[in-house]
Amino acid sequence: MIRSRNYRDLIVWKKSIELVSKLYSSTRAFPKEEIYGLTSQIRRAGVSIPANIAEGQGRNSLG
Repeated sequence: MIRSRNYRDLIVWKKSIELVSKLYSSTRAFPKEEIYGLTSQIRRAGVSIPANIAEGQGRNSLG
């Protein structure tokens, strides 16, 4: 089995970055009064996906 050396090589990480980009674009249209509520929560949840993938990949590294 070929192991990925870097989390940035993972397809799932690349797709999660695309998702975060779409979330930021979508939430830009939310009402300004939601900037610290729903908008922030959606963005933080989205950003946590690639962050958790990167963290998990680091734990499984052989180095």
